[in-house]
Amino acid sequence: MKFNSLTQTHLENLKAMVAPDRLSTGESVLDLHARDESRHPPCRPEAVIWPQSPTEVSAVLKYANSNGLPVTGWGSGSSLEGNPIPIRKGIVLDFSQMNRILEIREEDFQADVEPGVVYQDLNQKLRHTGLFFPPDPGARATLGGMIANNASGTRTIYYGSTKDYVLKLSVALADGEVIELGTRASKTSSGYDLIRLFVGSEGTLGIVVGATVRLASLPAEFSAAIATFPSMEAAGKAVFEIMRGGLNPAALELLGPRCIDLMNREEGLELTVSPTLFVEFHGATTGQLAEVLELCEEVCKAEGCSHFQPGLGRAERDRIFKARHALGEMIPRNHPDCGIMILDVAVPITTYAALITEIRKELDGTNLNSYYISHAGNGNVHLNILGKKGDQKQWDLIKEISQRLVSKSIELGGTATGEHGIGLGKRKYMAAEHRTSLQWMKRVKSLFDPNGILNPGKIFP
Repeated sequence: MKFNSLTQTHLENLKAMVAPDRLSTGESVLDLHARDESRHPPCRPEAVIWPQSPTEVSAVLKYANSNGLPVTGWGSGSSLEGNPIPIRKGIVLDFSQMNRILEIREEDFQADVEPGVVYQDLNQKLRHTGLFFPPDPGARATLGGMIANNASGTRTIYYGSTKDYVLKLSVALADGEVIELGTRASKTSSGYDLIRLFVGSEGTLGIVVGATVRLASLPAEFSAAIATFPSMEAAGKAVFEIMRGGLNPAALELLGPRCIDLMNREEGLELTVSPTLFVEFHGATTGQLAEVLELCEEVCKAEGCSHFQPGLGRAERDRIFKARHALGEMIPRNHPDCGIMILDVAVPITTYAALITEIRKELDGTNLNSYYISHAGNGNVHLNILGKKGDQKQWDLIKEISQRLVSKSIELGGTATGEHGIGLGKRKYMAAEHRTSLQWMKRVKSLFDPNGILNPGKIFP
């Protein structure tokens, strides 16, 4: 699809829609909006606009649609698959100035927010209410970006992902029309679920300009445990048994020994360097949690667990999970001469151990450095494979391994992306995963965005 470049006339017309200081073509600004946290090549937009209201977003989209100008939404740029890179240039809408928490209704367990609100800031605002917004992708992601990507995180196994917390949406369509979706009622069976259509669509069907999100109660009590295993396969089998046993963990993370060693060195932890499960449970009473931990220990010991440390206090739990979240920064910091390919696949829990075995087979004998990080309870694996910058032979091997592992995940009944989205990196797997339904996705895209101006080049092969 051919798009037009921004002319001086276009820029003058756009400046009439927003305050002059909220449209920029400055080199440094364009560079900041040219790339996300992925390895995909940067591409600069031609202009960046900071809207402050749905009306402004609507006006920009209406003009862009009429003049063949591509538009890409921008939250915080923390995506890992090139999702917000404006590969067809055009306009980037940066929502950092639409960052107001409009209303918190404690009695309804709801909050009305603008798309630029950072989820940690929302939880900070909620800290005295006994409520919180559970999805936790780790980075300082905006709610608009989380909605666009259906973000998940460590607590997804218990609380669900972003799609489970969106009650209402205000969405600006490609032609500038703003539509309202959903209801404030906690349940509904009225009509098509259009919210689920837009959540995870990566800004290709419309741009979120407001949302009502569901909140959850902070747990009355919690407990956590660490379980170490002699092998990744043994840990993977324990994950299956924990889930099959109905223990209902709030978090179930599996980290490889290289991750544990790095966390020990960086954060002063004293964990055994071995495949390790971090398990967390939430409940109403300490007695209830003590019983669950006993059952968890039995399950882990039956699968060869060499050490089980239960009852971690909040301070120790927070320290470990802080280190867990920081791995994304620790790894590149400790390997400055390397780039990183991050695998993001998910499989049914019954085939999780098989995927672990496949990963080991692929890496054995390659001399590649890798870090295994997994939201194990969801069968979601983030394998970080490191390659020396400029070593094309090594990178060709990494790409081959990545492609085989993604294909194997789909073969095992899984998906090419557990939570990072399609963006640029996973487009080539869409046909294999979705088969004939991919054509229906394209029809939906054509219905909502017939001129293809919204985040072009994403999702579809």
